[in-house]
Amino acid sequence: MRTRLVLGLLAWLLCMPALMQAAGPRRSDLPISLNAASSDFDYRNNTLRFRQVQITQGNVSVEADEANATGLNFENSRWTFSGNVHIEVEDGSLASQDATVTFVNNQIERAVITGTPATFEHKLTDSDELARGSGAKIEYDFASGTVKLTQDAYLTDGRNDIRGETLVYSIGEQRVLANAGGQADDRVRITINPRNEEQAQPDPAVPPQ
Repeated sequence: MRTRLVLGLLAWLLCMPALMQAAGPRRSDLPISLNAASSDFDYRNNTLRFRQVQITQGNVSVEADEANATGLNFENSRWTFSGNVHIEVEDGSLASQDATVTFVNNQIERAVITGTPATFEHKLTDSDELARGSGAKIEYDFASGTVKLTQDAYLTDGRNDIRGETLVYSIGEQRVLANAGGQADDRVRITINPRNEEQAQPDPAVPPQ
């Protein structure tokens, strides 16, 4: 019995590298590439400015008209982007006029975008529909997989609309937590739109009238 357990454990350990390779590398292990039309390095103040810039790591990318950073370091740095900011994430994207992106351990940990409004969209699982949202401020937390929309926040799945002061969308669970914001005049408002005749499918069990 013990021999079988030892052989089974050994076989599992031998399979681990293949399983890890099949799962793919971690995003933090992927290289980060930066492409810009021009750059300005201020060595005295240790600041950098890029124009028409795009930063890419795996399936995540950030592009904008301008980017500013303190040091070309993605281990622990904070970048500000302005002008036509577009962030591509897995099965989704964000867009705004301004953004602050925090890099930790060589990967994006958090992105905060602001605009009038800032927008977000994400493809729903097993569906061609998109979840779309907007707000004056949107915070994308890569570690927790959540998107927080604040200040006149709006989110829709194509049929149902939700509005509130704060909306938190869980990407993995595709679930929305709405918070009115604690003010007497702020309310969570939900609009459920009925399916139109083109969307509705007849029930074969019900004979036509």
